[in-house]
Amino acid sequence: MSRLPRLAGVTTAAIALGVLASAAPVSDERLLTEPRVVAPFDLAAGQTPENIALEPDGSADVTLAFSRQVAHITQDGRKQILATLPPEAHPDTPLLERTVVLGIARAHDGTLYVDYATGTDKTGVWRISPGGTPRQIARLPEGGLPNGLALDERRGVLYAADSVLGTVWRIPRTGGVPTAWARATALEPAAAGGFGANGVKVHRDAVWVSNSDRGTLLRIPVRPDGSAGTVETSASGLEAIDDFTFPGPANTVFAALITSSRITQVRPDGTHTIVLTGQDGLSNPTSVAVRGRTVYVPSAAYFTTKDPNLLLAHLRRHFSR
Repeated sequence: MSRLPRLAGVTTAAIALGVLASAAPVSDERLLTEPRVVAPFDLAAGQTPENIALEPDGSADVTLAFSRQVAHITQDGRKQILATLPPEAHPDTPLLERTVVLGIARAHDGTLYVDYATGTDKTGVWRISPGGTPRQIARLPEGGLPNGLALDERRGVLYAADSVLGTVWRIPRTGGVPTAWARATALEPAAAGGFGANGVKVHRDAVWVSNSDRGTLLRIPVRPDGSAGTVETSASGLEAIDDFTFPGPANTVFAALITSSRITQVRPDGTHTIVLTGQDGLSNPTSVAVRGRTVYVPSAAYFTTKDPNLLLAHLRRHFSR
C-alpha cells in the first residue's frame, strides 16, 4: 500500500502527473500479453485487493485491505472469503486511522500469514491455518504500519516491512517476539506522512524491499548468521513503487507503480520498462505475483476509486539468469 485515499486530491493528482511524465515508455514488443480482468471487487464494501499469495493450483489468496478479509480466487474468477480479521472498536492506525489488512505470505502446508494494522495491540502478524480462524502470533509496534510480508521457510522466519518506522521486522514463523532486523535511512519515508519500506521478498540469500516515497528497490543481504547486511540500492526512479515479485531465479523484478496504474519490469542493472498500464485494466495496482507463464496483478483503486480487480496476463518468456 502506498499513498492512501484520504490523501487524494490536488497533491495526489500532482504526484500522478509527475509519475506519468517521468515513467519509462511501454516496450514496443510486449512482454506481457492477453491481459484480462478475472475478478472485480466491491469498492463500497472495502474490498480493496492489496496483496497476493499463490496456491499450487494457480488460484490466489488476496488480502482485501479495508474489509479486513482474505479472499480465495480461482483463475476463472470465483471468490470465497477465507477469513475476516477481528474488528477494532477504536483504531488509531498511523496514516490511515482505520483497520487494514496488508501483506500476505503462504507456507507450503497452506498456512497463511498476514499483516494487520490497527494502531492498537492487535497490530502485528496473524496466522490463518487451513480452515481455521485468524490468530495473532506476534505483536508489532502500535505506532507502526506493517505492510509487505515475506516468509523464509528455510530459516523459519517472517519479514514484515514497516512503512512508518522504516524497519524490517523479523518474526519466528511459530510466533513470538519480533526483532528489528534492519533499520536504515533508505527504509524510512522521505518525509513525515509518507510511506517508506513497503513490499518485501526473500530472494537469493537476500531480503528485497521497496521504498514507496523514495522510489527505490533495495537489497539487504542475509549473512550466514541470519543478521542483516548493508542495505544496497538496486534500482531507483520507481515513483510510488508498491509491492513486487521475481518472475524467475534471476534478479529481474516486476513491480507495481500504484499512482500511475502501471507495472514495470526492473532489470538486474536497475533499468526499467513499463509492461502493463491502465489501458490493460489496471486501477492502482498494489502487488504482483507470477506462476509459470501467468502474471497476477491486484488493483485496489485507492485513487481511481473505480474498478478494483484481479488481472491476469501471459508472460511471453522466462527469466532464468
